[in-house]
Amino acid sequence: MTTTSRQPPATSGSDFTELNKRVNAEGLLQRRPGYYAWRLAVVSLILAGTWLAFFLVGSSWWTLAVAAALAVTYAHVALIAHDVAHRQVFRTKALSERVGVIVANLAIGMSYGWWMDKHTRHHNNPNHDDLDPDVAPRTLIWSEQDAAGRTGLAAFLTRRQAYLFFPLLTLLGVSLHQASIKALWRGGGKHRAVESVLLGAHVIGYLVALVTVLSPLQALAFFVVHEALFGVYLGLTFAPNHKGMPHPTGDEDYLRKQVLTSRNVRGGWLTDALLGGLNYQIEHHLFPSMPTPNLRRAQPIVQAYCREIDVSYEVTGLIDSYREALRHLHEVGAALRGQAGMPR
Repeated sequence: MTTTSRQPPATSGSDFTELNKRVNAEGLLQRRPGYYAWRLAVVSLILAGTWLAFFLVGSSWWTLAVAAALAVTYAHVALIAHDVAHRQVFRTKALSERVGVIVANLAIGMSYGWWMDKHTRHHNNPNHDDLDPDVAPRTLIWSEQDAAGRTGLAAFLTRRQAYLFFPLLTLLGVSLHQASIKALWRGGGKHRAVESVLLGAHVIGYLVALVTVLSPLQALAFFVVHEALFGVYLGLTFAPNHKGMPHPTGDEDYLRKQVLTSRNVRGGWLTDALLGGLNYQIEHHLFPSMPTPNLRRAQPIVQAYCREIDVSYEVTGLIDSYREALRHLHEVGAALRGQAGMPR
């Protein structure tokens, strides 16, 4: 797979070939324009309505409730950008890119090109220590090998990272904005000019709205609440998917590379709505261009096939998925805690 929008070619005779045939026979890779027209309309109306509420509430501390609502709305806009990037929504790459930069850059202030490049590398090699940017050693460390040798503040954070995970998520939204601006500033990307203009329009419009409608203290509080909750919601959406799952060597075939590193989260329509369909992470990684509403229908087909070929298929509840991710973070820091004389 070379882009997040296309499904890899099925190699003749591979385990994935047979699974691909079964999924195709059910028509689950066909686009769902009606569903996405409805979803785009609903999320757009909620986004516009939330900003309207911001102006109607005006200079009041009730505006913090609007900040919380806007955080949730931003996360669902980001989930739409995710589906657009995978070409689940539109057939052509050109139209997907046009809509993607509007949804990501203008609506929520995130560089579509930067994120798509990062997410492509993640899909190509999920949880690979050297090739997946989502597990690259930064503030949080996901492998014992990366934890070894850390000193000073870095070691302090790694020893306690399981406890710091949720507080650190409050910084995720700001980190996405910062990384987007930095990527566009450094250059690269074929739509750099358009992305820069749209992202700049978002940042300027956002800040002007805050400082003209709210008092300075209210504006600061709105920004903190909005960005913190946006980061937490995004983190809670993506954290169950791969965190705490095996880290591959890179020698696995496509099906095993995707299935063994991913985790599904069981639940009904509410879980689907809260996580934007990413609770079917195994199916999404196997068939990245599959429309979100089809993932639920593909799930029993994929699970049954994995049972046939004796491939482990991880499914857990939402709370347990976070517990497993936190347990993994705690285990990664065990050696450093032992060196510091702390309980392992």
